Amino acid sequence: MHDLTLTTAVMLCVAAALAGWVDAVVGGGGLLQVPALLIAFPHLAPAFALGTNKAVGVVGTSAAAVTYARRATVDVRLAARLGGLAALAAVGGAFFAAGVNSAVLRPVIMALLLAVAAFVVLKPQFGQKPSGSVSRQRVLTAIVVVGAGIGFYDGLLGPGTGTFLVIGLVALLNMDMVTATATAKVVNVGTNLGALAMFTYQGTVLWTLAPFMALFNLAGASVGARMALKRGSGFVRGVMLVVVVALVGKLAFDQWGT
Repeated sequence: MHDLTLTTAVMLCVAAALAGWVDAVVGGGGLLQVPALLIAFPHLAPAFALGTNKAVGVVGTSAAAVTYARRATVDVRLAARLGGLAALAAVGGAFFAAGVNSAVLRPVIMALLLAVAAFVVLKPQFGQKPSGSVSRQRVLTAIVVVGAGIGFYDGLLGPGTGTFLVIGLVALLNMDMVTATATAKVVNVGTNLGALAMFTYQGTVLWTLAPFMALFNLAGASVGARMALKRGSGFVRGVMLVVVVALVGKLAFDQWGT
């Protein structure tokens, strides 16, 4: 922390605000926040960047979840179930994170993200409007896939979690993009808290820095949630595609860049 200059502090706060905005709209704020931390502190172990990112992100995500809950139609009971299960699953994912060979999994994640992007482009009506009620079996499937599966993945690796959450909720529960994003924020709070608990236990959070970045992340998240609610599913869909392309580019660089 002794290397923190005014310029670096401003850069981190701007990155936190932009990350909060992106996270509130569709997820993927870690794309900005984690690299910013690693640039600010070149000798920082990646685990500290990930842990601090979770500590900062949970504040903005919580603010976005509250904003969505007040202004959008959210099934609070379903969201709470998903979020609770996701929190437990994320703890498990974070526990196993140290033993994961990221180089093996990155191509799989990139393929999944590209498939999501292609599907959203080829199906322009996907998630534009809610499409009726769903069966109890599909709700249970969503709880397992979205809550346990994606929650575990968020704790384990994380890239694309927000996108996978939204797509899963639209596909399994016939939600529109805005409602899916609103529900995903509640689930994200759960996954962030679960992973943060493990990072805190491991001592990999910069608590002297996180509160200051969290204030800017909160501001960005509040603006992002309001914009998504105001502009609707088409806006969320567009931002999602941009984030997916950026995620694939980042993962490709991590895999094959020098």
